[in-house]
Amino acid sequence: MPGIVVGVDGSPNSERALDWAMRLAAALHAPLTVLAVHEVAKSYWGGIPVIGPADRPLLEKLHQAAEKMTQKTASRLGAAGPAEVNVRVVNGFVVKELVDASRDADLVVVGARGGSGFARLLMGSVSSEVVQHSACPVAIVPHEK
Repeated sequence: MPGIVVGVDGSPNSERALDWAMRLAAALHAPLTVLAVHEVAKSYWGGIPVIGPADRPLLEKLHQAAEKMTQKTASRLGAAGPAEVNVRVVNGFVVKELVDASRDADLVVVGARGGSGFARLLMGSVSSEVVQHSACPVAIVPHEK
């Protein structure tokens, strides 16, 4: 996945991250991969993802939501959007999937955790973990003020 990878979860913060990543990808003429992860249970032995038949419809629903979110953002940007956008949806663990994607990316973009007061000063657990383990630079898009 060369180019820019942006993690989305349907939250307003991830929408802001997607918008920011799309604008940057367009400016740099870089491909953009929109990555959504259906978080699954960990097995007791070794933290292996446990994926069952019930996860298939949830993954499809997540894929539709990620596509819709991506199309909405792209239509808002119009011609100012990137030339190449791919939506990738997987079962797994969010941090692991983003870190794995960072190995082939030039940049990973995630949204900051929302909240008010003191919580605004804190990064979310996903963004914090991705920053610590990413193989490429990470941009954390702050929440709306």
